[in-house]
Amino acid sequence: EVQLVESGGGLVQAGGSLRLSCAASGFTFDDYAIGWFRQAPRKEREGVSCISSSDGSTYYADSVKGRFTISSDNAKNTVYLQMNSLKPEDTAVYYCAVSTVLGAGCGSYEYDYWGQGTQVTVSS
Repeated sequence: EVQLVESGGGLVQAGGSLRLSCAASGFTFDDYAIGWFRQAPRKEREGVSCISSSDGSTYYADSVKGRFTISSDNAKNTVYLQMNSLKPEDTAVYYCAVSTVLGAGCGSYEYDYWGQGTQVTVSS
């Protein structure tokens, strides 16, 4: 059974940083895409950043480019999202997800397994 457990969310002031972690179990990272998504109240879920475990290619939403960095530690089956220069508009529940679709991008519809989410709140 695939399980994804996010951690690292919290309350931070604008300009601050947080690092989210997603610990995965029940599969290996070698042939999957891993992504971070977020959903703010009354908004659709959006892809924030995704990484291919096979070749390490990454995707970032325009709104987070230059501020967020995704990385993975295949030995630990863990993916991270380093978030710097946080803004109030980054406030959302952040989800980790895994896609079994070969060549998956960062569309939420491509992702099969989801974590429970972790709240990130950025105060102004």
